[in-house]
Amino acid sequence: MVATNLKAETTNLMDKRSGLEVEMNVIIERLCQPGGPGLSGNLVDSEGFPRSDIDIQTVRADRHRLAELRNDHKDITEKIDQNIQILHSARLTPTFASITPSGDVDGSNNEGTFVSVGASASSNNVLPRDTISAMDMDVVVSRPFAMVDEITEASPAAEDGIQLGDQIVKFGNVESGDNLLPRLAAEAQTNQGCAVHMVVLRHGAVVNLTVTPRVWQGRGLLGYVTYLIFVKVIHLGLLELTYPLICYEKLFFC
Repeated sequence: MVATNLKAETTNLMDKRSGLEVEMNVIIERLCQPGGPGLSGNLVDSEGFPRSDIDIQTVRADRHRLAELRNDHKDITEKIDQNIQILHSARLTPTFASITPSGDVDGSNNEGTFVSVGASASSNNVLPRDTISAMDMDVVVSRPFAMVDEITEASPAAEDGIQLGDQIVKFGNVESGDNLLPRLAAEAQTNQGCAVHMVVLRHGAVVNLTVTPRVWQGRGLLGYVTYLIFVKVIHLGLLELTYPLICYEKLFFC
C-alpha cells in the first residue's frame, strides 16, 4: 500500500511538473521567436542603447518567470528522483509475492502486493514474470537533447536553415546519451566541410536538415548556442515515468 501511495504521489508530481513544462515552453517559444532576444540574448544594441525592436520589460518578466519555473521544476524533479530510487530499491527486497504452479498469488492479502516494481498483483491479474522483467528495465528514449537559443547572423547555422528554438534530436551520429559536449564538438570537427544530417523538432514537427560545419568569421563551426536537455524515460512496471533533467546552465557554442 505504501508503494501504491508512492506511485500515486509520483504521478501527481509528474502532472504538476508537466504543467510547469507547458508554461516554460510557452515562454521559451515567445522569447525564441524570429527576431526575439532568446533566453539570454542582449537587450541592448551594438551601441549600448535599449533595443527598440522588443518589449524589454516583457522580456525581463518572461525571463524572471522562467527562472522561477526552472527552480520549481528542479525541486519537483528531485522529489520524483527520490521516489524513483525508493521504488527501485523495492525491487531488490525479498518481499515480492510468489506465484504458485496454479497461477495464484500466495498471501492473505493480494491487493497492492508487488510482483515487481510498479505492478500490483491479485489472484485475478498476474503478469508473467518475463513480461514484468522487460518492463522493469530502464529505457532511454531518443528525444530532444538540446535547444538552439542563439544564432549568429550570417553564420553557417543561419545559412543552413537552423532556427531559434529548434530542439535537436540528432546531430550526425549524436543522439543524446552521455558526454554530449565532447561528442558534439568531435562530430562537428570530424565533419568539417562535410554535410551532416540533423533532425530537430520545430513547433512540434520533425524537421530534417543538412548542415555543413565550416570555418567562418565567427566562433565555432556553425555559429549557434544551445542549452542541453537530458530526458530519460523509466518504466517501473505498468508506470512510465518521463524523467527530464534539464540543464539550462550548460551552454555549448557549436
